[in-house]
Amino acid sequence: MSATPSYSYEELQRRRTRQASVLLTPDIYDWYEQMMASHDLYYDETRASWLLFRYEDVMRVLQDTRTFSSQRTTNPDGSVDPIASGGILGMDPPRHRQLRSLISMAFTPRAIAQLEPRIRAIVNDLLDHVGDEDGMDAINDLAFPLPIIVIAELLGVPASDREQFRQWSSDFVGTDYALRLATSKKIAAYFQALVEQRRRQPGEDLVSELIRAEIDGERLPAPDILGTCLLLLIAGHETTTGLIGNAIVCLDEHAEAKQELLAHPELLPSAIEEVLRYRAVVHTIPRIVAVDTMLCGQEIKAGNLLLPLFAAANLDSRQFPDPGTFDIRRDPNRHLGFGYGIHFCLGAPLARLETRIALSALLERFPNFHRRHAGQLELRPSSFIYGLKQLPIVFESVSDSHDHRL
Repeated sequence: MSATPSYSYEELQRRRTRQASVLLTPDIYDWYEQMMASHDLYYDETRASWLLFRYEDVMRVLQDTRTFSSQRTTNPDGSVDPIASGGILGMDPPRHRQLRSLISMAFTPRAIAQLEPRIRAIVNDLLDHVGDEDGMDAINDLAFPLPIIVIAELLGVPASDREQFRQWSSDFVGTDYALRLATSKKIAAYFQALVEQRRRQPGEDLVSELIRAEIDGERLPAPDILGTCLLLLIAGHETTTGLIGNAIVCLDEHAEAKQELLAHPELLPSAIEEVLRYRAVVHTIPRIVAVDTMLCGQEIKAGNLLLPLFAAANLDSRQFPDPGTFDIRRDPNRHLGFGYGIHFCLGAPLARLETRIALSALLERFPNFHRRHAGQLELRPSSFIYGLKQLPIVFESVSDSHDHRL
């Protein structure tokens, strides 16, 4: 097998920025359905990328790391840059497996369960601040601050720096290439200083654990630690924000589902899984074709960029009966909302827990919530996160709410 082709950071970001022009439109799900009606695989000239739509094909790509590589960004000397590639997200085995096994210790079922009281307290505090109002912005008042507080505490970031984290996170996932590059350097510099401080004064946070960790008797190199911190900040925060916001929209658009949840709160975990399928947060993570291969009857050359579209695969009628229906009792529901294979989202249990606690509290306190304004939703400008820029909701009674609904 030849060496895995990889793009420079600049080239990858330019391509991902071009991808955003199509991926982040409010009617993207309609576009997926239209494309799947006539294409399993489609070459998009504007992105110089192959788009893959069907569930079975996307699964194949996510499982075959030798043919479809995640190791996609390089330094000028050809070496992989863990900061640019997002730590383990841009690694292939065996290094990926070694580093992931270390990080996963922070996300075991026991570790996640221990976070529940703190997450519940954060949610209650956030809702207390809007309890006397007639409504709130569900993104900026709940979905955004909750995960940033949680991930900052896990990393041992001072409370005074959380607002800076919030701005960096927004800038990093945006579509402005120059801003994203500058932001990644700021984040790297911040964590470099934090790592040095933790080397002198270790704590009980995740950064300190990464510093103490060893692989094959050797401590982790600084780039691996920095790349992991960057990934945890972005993925651990942005995906949960998107999931909570998208869930609120789904319940607003499907009143019968919300009423069923109010009557049967035990269905909430299943409802969250359906949100992950029906309105996915992460739509794709690029792969590089490592060797010439055949896919959907088409020859794909080594070095080509491939976009396995998770959100499209979640709408594949060959896998999901009646995929356009939002069904909170759907079973089975083997969606790809958190990916699949070696890059399955490490923080999925934490994202599920945060979302479950947030939605449970919202439904209990404000069971008649609904969107304040009818009209098209405004998406955040992002190259990979399908989430809302804002989501004003009101808490008024059901009888008063009908004039405002879509």
